[in-house]
Amino acid sequence: MHTMVRYAVRANIVTRIARCDESTVKLPENKNKGIFAFLHYNIYKMKNMTIREKTEAIEKRTLSPFAVCCADSRGRDVPIAPCPMRTDFQRDRDRILHCKSFRRLMHKTQMILAPEGDHYCTRLTHTLEVSQIARTISRGLRLNEDLAEAIALAHDLGHSPFGHAGEEALDSSCGLGFNHTLQSVRVVERLEKNGRGLNLTKETRDGIACHSSGKEAFTLEGRIVRYADKIAYLNHDIEDSIRAGALLPDEIPWNIRHKLGQTKTERITAFVVNMTENSSDKIAFDAQHLALYNELKDFMFENVYTNTGKTGVKGEEGKAKDVVRRLYAYFADNPDKLPGEYKRIREEEGAERAVLDYISGMTDRYCIAVYESVFIPQSWGVNI
Repeated sequence: MHTMVRYAVRANIVTRIARCDESTVKLPENKNKGIFAFLHYNIYKMKNMTIREKTEAIEKRTLSPFAVCCADSRGRDVPIAPCPMRTDFQRDRDRILHCKSFRRLMHKTQMILAPEGDHYCTRLTHTLEVSQIARTISRGLRLNEDLAEAIALAHDLGHSPFGHAGEEALDSSCGLGFNHTLQSVRVVERLEKNGRGLNLTKETRDGIACHSSGKEAFTLEGRIVRYADKIAYLNHDIEDSIRAGALLPDEIPWNIRHKLGQTKTERITAFVVNMTENSSDKIAFDAQHLALYNELKDFMFENVYTNTGKTGVKGEEGKAKDVVRRLYAYFADNPDKLPGEYKRIREEEGAERAVLDYISGMTDRYCIAVYESVFIPQSWGVNI
């Protein structure tokens, strides 16, 4: 009984320490005086910390040795004063959430062009799903969830209107080429905040730059986002293709349906659990799930993403590309017609760069509206 009381007293003291309430902690004089003196020192130490410092201290004690602790960040290009509440990665996340480019994602295509219906995935809902998957895996591996979330929320900020159709049209129209991954980095470094950029940490920007293909991110959190992006789009694109009538549930390979699951939830859960169970200092599936992941990816590229005969999914892509190409040609020939905020870019980096930044930042509906204002005759009336 005395042992139970002793443990209860210690637990109560630790709870109060966590709240930094020194006034309510009584340190009994007994043989464990040394322990309580140590606890008293930590009460004093934590009491004088900011909330951010306490969060950073908790990270140091609880995160995996493979995680990036906020206190160990490589920092920003332009140093800023620490926030008393938020860590550096939390500030990155908040800057991304409040920027204009993030707001525009709600009206940008994910896969279905100009869908008639409320339940199709948009670039914004895709981004939120990537964030959720990345956070879940990071939590399971005791990595830094805030860093993974910041990277995930920003990974598609530079995506063009009309999804990859718009990206291909811009890439083929402009001598500079266009890649949405590089444009996402440009958005956070150069375009947001009237040309000042968001001044994000190096870890977040590296994760954005490496989210799609090529070089791996130097953080495990960034590598998780690369997988989370693909896990998200492969599965919600199946759902959207079935809803659009472009894919039948029975067309999904037997291996996928019976080894991963019949539903989007079951498939995502299978991938997330397997990755969490098989990763440590490297992010990876086991051999079986890697084979299933590649089989699902190959199936979607062959039957949906590159199948132009799929009406309702890819059938309108030709028109979307024409819209983007004609707009690019028009503004390249008439750079004086660009909005005023692109004048600085035109003067410093040339007209091509300014036109590319303008069109790639458009939402689908704004792109169509600008196209109509430029190429479609407007109605007019005569006062009698």
